Amino acid sequence: MTTVEQGRSAHKHQAIIDAATKVFLDKGYSGTSMDDIAKRAAVSKQTVYKHFADKERLFADIVLATTDRIDAMVDLVADVPADAAALEDNLARLARQFLTALTQPEVLQLRRLIIANADSFPELGAAWYEQGFERVLATLAATFRQLAEHGLLRVDDPLLAAHHFSGLLLWIPVNKAMFHGSPQHTQAELDHYATAGTRAFLAAYR
Repeated sequence: MTTVEQGRSAHKHQAIIDAATKVFLDKGYSGTSMDDIAKRAAVSKQTVYKHFADKERLFADIVLATTDRIDAMVDLVADVPADAAALEDNLARLARQFLTALTQPEVLQLRRLIIANADSFPELGAAWYEQGFERVLATLAATFRQLAEHGLLRVDDPLLAAHHFSGLLLWIPVNKAMFHGSPQHTQAELDHYATAGTRAFLAAYR
């Protein structure tokens, strides 16, 4: 295969992934056909099958590829200075960024899609959780452990503390979105959840 052909193949591969992501999010797994994906990608169905053996493999590749986006979140939760005077401000800033990232419409759609198909693809759901959100929680736990070592937090179980922190932030907006089918919050509400969640967390752990 020539360089030009390789370039065309890579372009078609990405077009199929982009199209499949949009169709799966719009129609769900069971409501999506390879014909739908081919039409959206502007390629033949044979081309789709040339790049992906079947719909299940394509779905798995798309879901697991989204865990790469977690890298930025991991870097974010790892970067909380051990500054006693600014602890609440730093955690509140982290909370706002954390909430904003995890309540984006496409992130919530993907979460709903994975949960809806967890019975059919339990290993895929588990892999997405472990490579994604669980990795963020583990990094946040390490951050809380470091803050505790500097005497800024009182933490017996850092991972449980990480769950408490994220739960205080995400419980309201994510549950509303899951049951309503779309985000129900404003940015002002997210800011309020971030501030209130941070204060509740520090009341228990500072």
